[in-house]
Amino acid sequence: MNIGQLSVITSLAILGPAAHAANQVTGNEFNPAISLILDGHFAELEHDEMTLPGFQLGGEAGLPANGFSLGHSELSLSANVDDRFYGLMNAAIVHEEGETSLELEEAYIETLGLGNGFNLKAGRFFSSIGYLNSIHDHAHDFTDRPLTYDALLGGHLADTGLQLNWVAPTDIYWVIGAEVLAGSEYPSGENENNNSGFALFMKFGGDISASSSWQLGISHYKASFDTREAGGHHHGDGEEVADNELMDGNVALTGVDLVYKWAPDGNMKERYFKLQAEYFLRAEKGDSSFVEEEGVEEATGDYDGKQTGFYIQAVYQFKPFWRVGLRYDQLMADNDIDDITLTGLSEDEYLEESGLRDEDDPHQHSIMIDYSPSHFSRIRLQFNQLDTGHDQDIDMVMLQYTMSLGSHGAHKF
Repeated sequence: MNIGQLSVITSLAILGPAAHAANQVTGNEFNPAISLILDGHFAELEHDEMTLPGFQLGGEAGLPANGFSLGHSELSLSANVDDRFYGLMNAAIVHEEGETSLELEEAYIETLGLGNGFNLKAGRFFSSIGYLNSIHDHAHDFTDRPLTYDALLGGHLADTGLQLNWVAPTDIYWVIGAEVLAGSEYPSGENENNNSGFALFMKFGGDISASSSWQLGISHYKASFDTREAGGHHHGDGEEVADNELMDGNVALTGVDLVYKWAPDGNMKERYFKLQAEYFLRAEKGDSSFVEEEGVEEATGDYDGKQTGFYIQAVYQFKPFWRVGLRYDQLMADNDIDDITLTGLSEDEYLEESGLRDEDDPHQHSIMIDYSPSHFSRIRLQFNQLDTGHDQDIDMVMLQYTMSLGSHGAHKF
């Protein structure tokens, strides 16, 4: 953490003496709230891996597993630590290729009663940039994340650090926040000091009438890294054989999000409509290194990339328990590579296999229908049609169940 970033967090924290905690999240007194999310999938698709020209994929980006599989079942434990602090731990239980692993998603503490609308969070958490980023997958309106999130954020941006936000005492909802992060997670990468990430966000919202409301968000994230691993090239047998890296780089991501909700007199039990859209611009630089077979086929270059992505989706509950939804995603890349040095590879091979060549714009159409007899259970059927922007078109049919056991808090706006 550099001096400038530390001063931002410190200056904001000392402004508010303890007065009230209207925006705080709390458990049931000091009794731990335990919840388990069960998630299962069946998918029918033509390919087992995805490439998007102009985008070096990372994080959890990729296609769902073919056939029957378990998704990210989640185990969560939360409670008030005392009258000043709240704590939460959330872990994903993942079963892949015959092995079960536990992946830590969030583990943080949060202040209670900091006062004057201020709230401080420390630990590992989902960043508040964008709209969907801080919402767990099981609470999304579609089975998979938008293509924009996979391509530009690697699924979700979760990192370790500090977050301070302030809810302004205004007639409309207005929150301002800052995050100082390790900066070691995609779209950034490994860095020596684990303190290179910084984010700012603002969200506004309010009621238009008794039946409708809105929220607008603006956010910015930046980080520098020593090395960022990118998705490698694979042979037909699925074995990864390429070493594909960006080194001594930096990344900046700017986003805008908008959500509109309608329900008769605010009652969402019978009918409601939700319109949601997000746009991201990512700019990144670094020294590109691609090795197909060390000492035989390799390439380097000075990389300067700009990528954008957006999605827009609408969900309508047309009768109790039943919803339908439509979503459209589109990506665009404008990448420059200078001072290319080649050994055993042509320039075309290097740009294509490293994922840096920008061709036609990838885009995707999605349609879903789901049934939710309660707040704790959902069954969803979804169809995606993905045009990757080159010679790979992928149709996907997905059937999903999501079940919640135990305590389960309300979802965000």
